[in-house]
Amino acid sequence: MKINWFPGHMHKALKDIENQLKKVDVIIYVLDARIPLSSLNPTLSKIAENKPILFLINKIDLADEKRVKELLKNFVGEGKDYLLFNSTSFKSDLVLNKVKNLAKNKIEKYRQKGVKATIRVMVVGVPNSGKSSLVNNLCKKAKTVTGNRAGVTKSGQWLNVGDGIEIYDTPGTLYPNIENQEIAKKLAYVGSVRDEVLEFVSLAEELFKLLKEKYPTLMEKRYPNCENVEDIAKLRKYVTAGGEVDIERASYTFVDDFRKTRIGKITLD
Repeated sequence: MKINWFPGHMHKALKDIENQLKKVDVIIYVLDARIPLSSLNPTLSKIAENKPILFLINKIDLADEKRVKELLKNFVGEGKDYLLFNSTSFKSDLVLNKVKNLAKNKIEKYRQKGVKATIRVMVVGVPNSGKSSLVNNLCKKAKTVTGNRAGVTKSGQWLNVGDGIEIYDTPGTLYPNIENQEIAKKLAYVGSVRDEVLEFVSLAEELFKLLKEKYPTLMEKRYPNCENVEDIAKLRKYVTAGGEVDIERASYTFVDDFRKTRIGKITLD
């Protein structure tokens, strides 16, 4: 199974991000706490490397927080900061104060001139990482379209958050050729790649093996005595109209169980 999903709007989005970046003071990089390292897009990281970055490690309510904290060393350093958070339920001041701290040099420069600085922030991340939910909550109302699937936001837009801060919401972007297929699979597991372009039974089998290795106790509790997805189909008594074991249905059920934390709170990186 080879995963490589890069629709045309993502190519346009990367170009747009490059064009807008000269106006930007701080970048908010939204990551999925279930795959915080794998949801770093190298193309975005390269584009953003000379800007202050706030890493928002989102969906922490779905993730193995102990494991996430072990990875935090990757998100600290000069011009970097991070927050563990949930984009659907958080205090906007926590985010905005971090942004202001990263932009403090510009704020102070303008303050000395007796002028309040306008801080321009760009929000980036892979598809389905929670960028638009973050932006909507910062704006206090729905400014963007959201959805629990990849590829909902198609184009960028500047939005006024208030208190001298403007935000540029961008479409979720992957990269043109994901050479590391282990990363590609992790992106697919969490829904950053459209399910329709995947060989879903193969994907489910790969995820099953990974979770049996990383979280054997959680897997055994949810799926006792199961060694593969076919065993899940038998456990759930899933059969096709022709009386065959319905592995495809079990595959979708299993991946959905993972995504909705029915197995438990899990981080794959």
